[in-house]
Amino acid sequence: MWWWLATPINLARAPIDPNAKLLCVSYAPFRDDQTPLVPTTQIAREQIAQDLAQLAKISDCVRTYSIENGLDQVPAEAAKVGLKVIQGIWLGSNRLKNFAQIATAVGLTKEYPGVISSLVVGNEVLLRGEMTTADLAVLIRLVKAQVTVPVTYADVWEFWLRNREVYDAVDFVTIHILPYWEDFPIRAKYAAAHVDAIRRRMAVAFPGKEILIGETGWPSQGRMREAALPSRTNQARVVSEILALAKQENFRVNLIEAYDQPWKRQLEGTVGGYWGLIDSVQRAVKYPPGEAISNFPFWKLQMACGMALSVFVFGAAWLTLRRRPWTPRLASWFAVAISATVAGMLLGVAADKMYYESYGLGGWLQWGALLAAAIASPLLCANALMSGRALPTFLELLGPREARAGSALPMILGVVLMVTTLIGTVTALGFVFDPRYYDFPFAALTMAVLPFSFLALLNRPQAGIRPIAEAVFAALLAGAALYTGFNEGSDNWQSLWTCAVYFLFAVTLWQARAAQIPK
Repeated sequence: MWWWLATPINLARAPIDPNAKLLCVSYAPFRDDQTPLVPTTQIAREQIAQDLAQLAKISDCVRTYSIENGLDQVPAEAAKVGLKVIQGIWLGSNRLKNFAQIATAVGLTKEYPGVISSLVVGNEVLLRGEMTTADLAVLIRLVKAQVTVPVTYADVWEFWLRNREVYDAVDFVTIHILPYWEDFPIRAKYAAAHVDAIRRRMAVAFPGKEILIGETGWPSQGRMREAALPSRTNQARVVSEILALAKQENFRVNLIEAYDQPWKRQLEGTVGGYWGLIDSVQRAVKYPPGEAISNFPFWKLQMACGMALSVFVFGAAWLTLRRRPWTPRLASWFAVAISATVAGMLLGVAADKMYYESYGLGGWLQWGALLAAAIASPLLCANALMSGRALPTFLELLGPREARAGSALPMILGVVLMVTTLIGTVTALGFVFDPRYYDFPFAALTMAVLPFSFLALLNRPQAGIRPIAEAVFAALLAGAALYTGFNEGSDNWQSLWTCAVYFLFAVTLWQARAAQIPK
């Protein structure tokens, strides 16, 4: 499985090639915990200088979006390394702040006339609904009257078609085409063709002025949207194909973005933080020219850890029989074998997802707890299968003293079951009420739930009452699975896999039986 997952790809054109520099790339300087969402954040000049020195090796230009948080220092540092700047002016609903941004940007344009090649007056302000078209056009003309460089406005392509009057105010049209974020998401293999088709459509709709693709690209991590899958290989392929098309068709394109931006995950989920061509931690190019590209560059370590876990699961079953010699059913050994194999295959995937999808202390605690439960579940269930014990109920863990499990291992198994149930239910309800930015925990959840289901099936108590807690959780998981599967669509295999595991977990919890406590 790992040989298949880690199979690398080689592209005809490397996404990053110092011998064929990028025309332009979006630049935001924020690292680690730095975020523009905190108004007091101020990026040091030295940090910007380091970034621009690196970017000058792979690009001729950078696009900025604001002059706040220290970004007003970009033109001065860009001049030192020979970079051009597409200077952004961030507009919003605050009129005073808008005029302050305009004044600063106009001043920078006059101070660095050979560096700032154009001004972008507003970025997706119409999309956000923070300004009317008429007010935006007035500000664009105000800026044009004060500078000699071309002036434009940037928004997603649909909003240009809905607000054609902006076309009359600008010198050229800047459109954003993000195939992953389209209302009907585009598969990675069709992304470049989609970008070119939209560009041609916009050229027909707005003749006589140049069309700049101000944002396009693909994320390297995050959840699927219908058939659009973020991955390292897909990001490299999409960027490479778009750049090849731009060269072939002779149009300008600005890639989003230079560096991964962790802070965007707070707004857009995991996928928001992984649009960069350069890693945010190591500050290294993700796809060096001449190197094959794999979705799992550390697959050998991930495979080894999975094989070790698989051996430990078999070892847990064998040690249990050594201490309690009896002959379990053949089905129990099959259950151990399947649990061990599945856990071994998915451990590396689950760990990889935890690393990339954990954001903030809460995220690390949640996904770390789920991964710990995923590792513990096959080990503890192997012991229970070989011992003939049933899956514990929540009553045995939290109920009256006379109902609680007497030994440590059933209690630990109960804790693992409860952790998996709580995290599974929280994520399932998230896909119902706020699905856009949630990640699908298919790998870790499968590792945890599959052994529970075998244990519930093979060692099910013959008598007892159905506990209310398990019944409620089962109903929530089953209902969420049905809704999410329908809502996400049949092309999203991450969703279908996760929903199948939710449904299996619901069936497992529904089978729970607890002994009646004497009054």
